Amino acid sequence: MPITPTTKIWMDGELIDWDKATVHVLTHSLHYGMGVFEGIRAYATANGPAIFRLRDHTKRLFRGTRILQMDLPYSEDEVFEAIKLTVLENGLDSCYIRPLAYFGYGEMGMNIQACKVRLAIAVWPWGAYLGDEAINKGIRLKVSSWARNDPRSVPTAAKCTGMYVNSSLAKLEAARAGYDEALMCTTSGLISEGTGENVFVVRQGNLYIPPPSSAGSLEGITADTVATIARDLGHSVTEREMRRTDLYMADEAFLTGTAAEVVPIGSVDDRLVGTGEPGPITREIQEIYFATVRGTVDQYKDWLEYVT
Repeated sequence: MPITPTTKIWMDGELIDWDKATVHVLTHSLHYGMGVFEGIRAYATANGPAIFRLRDHTKRLFRGTRILQMDLPYSEDEVFEAIKLTVLENGLDSCYIRPLAYFGYGEMGMNIQACKVRLAIAVWPWGAYLGDEAINKGIRLKVSSWARNDPRSVPTAAKCTGMYVNSSLAKLEAARAGYDEALMCTTSGLISEGTGENVFVVRQGNLYIPPPSSAGSLEGITADTVATIARDLGHSVTEREMRRTDLYMADEAFLTGTAAEVVPIGSVDDRLVGTGEPGPITREIQEIYFATVRGTVDQYKDWLEYVT
């Protein structure tokens, strides 16, 4: 989905014009992929734009930089406020938000100790990542031939920029084969996640999600949101190691992520999931999730951070 330019980008402590937010071609992270990012959304509500679970996203950004031993020159509160300021300055009712911490220009080679850590925050309007039809009718999913990164090789608990080469290869393979999205498994064949989403499997009214510790999947904030909603509805949510056949036999299945939100899975490897239509539990969770992010569910209003 093309990016729609906005007015300002926050970069190293100041708001600058969109077109001036540039880096040198020898920027270290451009060559070696050492960076950490977040994907966050702000939604239009009756009380103005509200960023969903901003504190949790900010904390995860800092956890990622700690894992990569990147010393951000800002406190968590300063980044929290900078994100709010960037949304407010661009005058958007709803938007996608991309903070990016990276190693800048000045040193080259594998030793990053002398490289300066920089931070940028961009926002822009962005609709449904996989499309409105995907949210309403479900997607065709393909199990990728590419395995998910092994947590013994790279720290899968961090949203590290370079690790998403893995996801991009899987996404490209699926798209060229005519599918909407790819599902990635570990090298031992355990279900891990989509190219940028967590996966839920529903069987006999119970929800299952791969455990990040063994599946190498990211601890998703949207996944945590959905798990909380599901439990509050009276459903069991359990971390369980699964293989692709668990998806073939599922009653329902769906993907979750900040960009994707909550997307039903209609089929996997050309096998219908359940009836091939979004199931009742998926629909119920979707309805409450979209109401929650728009500020109409009192139970979850603490997840909203208003910027006006």
